[in-house]
Amino acid sequence: MDHYSRIQLAIDHLEAHLQEPFDIKEAAAAASFSAFHFQRLFQAITGFTVLEYVRRRRLTESASALRNTAMGVLEIALNYGYQSQEAFTRAFDAHFGTTPARFRKAEEPAAETQMQCSINFNEFRSQLDTAFHMNSPRLVTLKPIRIVGYEYQTHLSGAQHYGEIPGFYHEFGREQRFMSIPDRLRPDMAYGIATHFQEDGAFSFIVGEESSGRSDSLESLQLEPGYTSLEIPGGLYAEFTTEGSEQDVRKMIYGSWLPASKYEHREGPDFEVTDVWKSTPERLDMKIYIPLQ
Repeated sequence: MDHYSRIQLAIDHLEAHLQEPFDIKEAAAAASFSAFHFQRLFQAITGFTVLEYVRRRRLTESASALRNTAMGVLEIALNYGYQSQEAFTRAFDAHFGTTPARFRKAEEPAAETQMQCSINFNEFRSQLDTAFHMNSPRLVTLKPIRIVGYEYQTHLSGAQHYGEIPGFYHEFGREQRFMSIPDRLRPDMAYGIATHFQEDGAFSFIVGEESSGRSDSLESLQLEPGYTSLEIPGGLYAEFTTEGSEQDVRKMIYGSWLPASKYEHREGPDFEVTDVWKSTPERLDMKIYIPLQ
């Protein structure tokens, strides 16, 4: 079963449980994905988060209930996960530009464009196949790489990570954090590693460099607060060369290439390598690596 069909299984699960507490782990499990990876794929393909999709669907179904049933506003609010009529009214007004009471009374509601229909990824596939174009990656087998770097925190929500990660690199260079990395092997190569994924979409982004790892283990290194060490696992990776913005490349990787490929995202961190001497503010000399199986 391909990625699109599997994502549809998760959508079907979400649709069947719109009136129950949101559980990203259960939805992802229906598609046999980790919670984080499911969110990353969904956001890259649709442009919005799973939680935003659920919120839109609940508001859409609540609007339908307002128009087509005699249920009270409070009952509808509680049915779709709101703790009070006031909270529901605020969310409804923010999304549709009118209150539930006014929406119910209006002869021709003007909120149709804000309705979120249930997504059918199997029908959506043809649009996705033509929406993204990118060069095929190079498949490479890498040996384990020892990295020491500074750990930053970010989140998938609202594409927060795309806005914050460039700042992490800037802070890393401005504060000369690379000077605290022991046994630097390739000072001209900056690594960015996405790891420590959480079910809610939070994750760590480590900016660092390759270390010779002269100590018996990375854990035995005496690192300053904020620094961490990890070993990037060896194995098969897809190597992408950036030709535009990193954000666009990552969206194409997860929104098009990976779902259409025969590969699965293997457990382990994505990472990117930037040649700091060859890069300019206008063009980064960067390669992105995605672990595959």
